[in-house]
Order: sequence, then C-alpha cells, then structure tokens
Amino acid sequence: MNKNLLLFLCLFLCLITSISGNLELVGKLSKEEILKHFPDWQEEASSYFPKLEMVEKLNSIDYYIKIECFLGTWCSDCKEHVSSYFKIMEMADNPLISSTYIGIPRDKESRKPFIQGKNIEKVPTFIVYINGEERGRIIETPQKSVEEDLIDIINR
Repeated sequence: MNKNLLLFLCLFLCLITSISGNLELVGKLSKEEILKHFPDWQEEASSYFPKLEMVEKLNSIDYYIKIECFLGTWCSDCKEHVSSYFKIMEMADNPLISSTYIGIPRDKESRKPFIQGKNIEKVPTFIVYINGEERGRIIETPQKSVEEDLIDIINR
C-alpha cells in the first residue's frame, strides 16, 4: 500500500509540474528522455556547429573516457551547452566516450541526493574521467567552447 501511495504522489507531482510548465527532470536521464520532454533542446543542438577539428580529435580517441553531465532542465545555460554537447557527441560518434546525464532540481535544498560527493555548485557541470580518475570539469560556461574545453581537459 505504501508503494502505491508513493507512486501516486510522484505521478501527481509530475502532472502538476508539467501542467504548470515547470517540468523538471531529475535523477539519471537519457539524451532521448531530455529531448522528448524538451524539444527546443533539439533545435538548439541542430543550430550548433562545433569546430570540426575538435570533433575529429574526439573521434580519434582510442581509450575509454567517461563524462558525467549534471544539468537542470530548467536552466538556460544547460539548454545551450548540453545541447551543444549532444551535437558534438553525435558527430564524434566514438563508442569509447560514454556520457551520463544527471538532472538536478532547481531548489538547492533538494539537490543533495543527486550531487552527493560530487561538489556540484553550478550547472551544467561536465566531469571528465580517464582511467576512473577525474581529469577536469567544465563548469557552467565553457572557457572556449564545449568541444575545445573537452579536448583541453583530455590532453592535460
């Protein structure tokens, strides 16, 4: 009975949130899930033109890289930079680069379970891991561009 009540409450909150136009996706997400609920992110990705030489460098990587992306579906910086990342990864098409997306709520007090141990203060935050160790981060706004900053981090 408790599970059913909890499920009902979660569904009810999701419904209320979507009706109010403030839909927030939280927890582990897929690119497809994000684009399904936020089609304007696809428009943003389609209009982004990454530097081809950087995409080629990402495509030529021959070792495993993991990238965690912490984002807020309510955040304009996330819409811009995560959408750019979607396009870059689609163009690079390197199976050795894996991406994980974690949605966090707008309310800072509610973020703890989603960011625990990660020291996330701003979104988007991209954390790049090589051989299981953090190599670097892109926090909120890239210094150059998402693709150039990724290459800079990978080449450290």
